[in-house]
Amino acid sequence: MSNNQLTFQISQETGRIDKVLSEQFRDYTRSVIQQWLKQGAVRVNEVPVKANYKVRTGDQITILIPQEEELVVAAEDIPLDIIFEDADLVVVNKPSGMVVHPSKGHSSGTLVNALLHHIGNLSTQGESFRPGIVHRIDKDTSGLLVVAKTPKAHLALSKQLEEHTMQRTYLAIVEGHFAHESGTIDAPLGRSTSNRLKRSVQKNGRAAVTHFTVIETLRDASLLSLQLETGRTHQIRAHMDYIQHPILNDPMYHPASKQATSFGQYLHAKTLGFVHPTSQETMSFEVEPPREFLDKLEELRFDDL
Repeated sequence: MSNNQLTFQISQETGRIDKVLSEQFRDYTRSVIQQWLKQGAVRVNEVPVKANYKVRTGDQITILIPQEEELVVAAEDIPLDIIFEDADLVVVNKPSGMVVHPSKGHSSGTLVNALLHHIGNLSTQGESFRPGIVHRIDKDTSGLLVVAKTPKAHLALSKQLEEHTMQRTYLAIVEGHFAHESGTIDAPLGRSTSNRLKRSVQKNGRAAVTHFTVIETLRDASLLSLQLETGRTHQIRAHMDYIQHPILNDPMYHPASKQATSFGQYLHAKTLGFVHPTSQETMSFEVEPPREFLDKLEELRFDDL
C-alpha cells in the first residue's frame, strides 16, 4: 500500500494542528483529517503528533496520506424512498434494516449500493467505500439522510454537521416514564471497554449532548422527541441507556428478552434541516415513522375507558 506525501512549513503559530490542517487542506473533511492523526500519518519535524498538538513557528509538517485498499462498490437495483433530489444532493428516507454504506465483509445491499444505481455518481470526498455519505444512521434506525452528489456539496454539508448547525430530530419509544417533560443529557461518550461495538458514558469520552421532550406517556414506556446537538456514534441509544430509559427492542442497549421482535430499535430520524450548499436556501424535511413503529405505539397506548 503506497502513500501520498504532503509537506509544508508553519510560518506563524496558529493553534492546534487539527484546526491548522482543516484550514490548510479545505478539500478534505475534518473527519478525514482526524483519521490521519489517529493513524499517525501526521508528523511534525518527523515525529507523529496527536490532534491537540499546538504548532510552533518553523514546524515542518509532513502528512503521509494512506492509499486505501480499494473496496469495489457495485450499483444495485434496490428501491429507494427519495424525498428530494437536485444536482447537488439527495434526501432519502432510509428503511430500518438497511446499512448505510459498505464495509469489508458487507459489500452489498446498502444505501450506497442503491444510490449508485439510482444516481450513477456520488461525491468521492472522503473514503471510497462511502461516497456521498455526510452522516449516518444505524442499520436498524429509520429516517432521513442527506447524501452529497458533488465534492462542493459534501464539504459544505459536512461543515454544517461539524458546526452543529444541521437540524436533526428523532422519535424514540423508550422504556419507563419520566418525572419531567423535557431534559438534556450532557455526557461524553467513548468506546466501551467490554464491547468495542458499543458506546458508553466515559469521563474522557467525546462531548455528546442530547435534548429530549416527552411527547406521550405509554404503558410502561414513553414516546420521546430527541434533538442532537452533537452526532456521536450510537449517541441517542447510549444516552437513553445511561439514564436507564433504553430504546425498546434495541439489540445492543436493551434486554432482548423483553422486546424481542424481528424489527430493530424503535428509533426514527423524523426531521432534517440544513442550508443548501449552492442556493443557500434553508431546507427542512419531515417523514413519518414506518408502519412497525406506529403499530408498536398503538400496542402500548392506554385503552380508552
